[in-house]
Amino acid sequence: MKQIIAMGGGGFSMEPDNLLLDEYVLAQSPEKHPKVCFIPTASGDQDNYVERFYKAFNTLSCIPNHLSLFQPNFKDLESYILEHDIIYVGGGNTRNMLLLWKEWGVDKVLKAAYQKGVILTGLSAGSICWFEEGLTDPLNAPLYKLEGLGLLQGSHCPHYDGENKRRPAYRELIRNGGIQAGYAADDGAAIHFKDGQLFGVVSSRPNAQAYYLKCKGNTVIEESIATKFLG
Repeated sequence: MKQIIAMGGGGFSMEPDNLLLDEYVLAQSPEKHPKVCFIPTASGDQDNYVERFYKAFNTLSCIPNHLSLFQPNFKDLESYILEHDIIYVGGGNTRNMLLLWKEWGVDKVLKAAYQKGVILTGLSAGSICWFEEGLTDPLNAPLYKLEGLGLLQGSHCPHYDGENKRRPAYRELIRNGGIQAGYAADDGAAIHFKDGQLFGVVSSRPNAQAYYLKCKGNTVIEESIATKFLG
């Protein structure tokens, strides 16, 4: 089974005292103590981000590791990634991350990991990357469409309720055909796909939701997706 869990926001980096989404991801693995590889490329492999990952995941039933491209901590990239049960991609600059991945060949290895059945997850940049297209936000500039790895069809917008520019920008791009129909997720909501199909939505916050947006004529239709609160 191929699985992707795309978080709009949340997890250890945004909710350090609420690891419900991270625990949900771990529970999807058949392994009692799954090996989890954190990829913080989008943050420039920021030391503090890596440290927070280990602080959180060392309290959970798993074996945590991380992948650094700025200070390479592996001998063979492909074998290092593929020996893990779960790949967890952090947030940050999506465009820079994807460019670096392509340079190093991480994109091809992640596609191979997906076919092998390695669970893929992440938030923000780490959720946009799995789709054909995503809405990204460069600093002090308009939001724009970015092409992802294309493992999931359509587009994606994270932080749907957490950043006030997101919702209107995503809706307008869908309305004018600038981006494909797709999924939006609030902070604290995670969209779970199995074999490329929507399986369900879970949340770490009572009011967090996910949506499917499409354009009909000149009107954007925003459909709420039933969400299970994990608390």
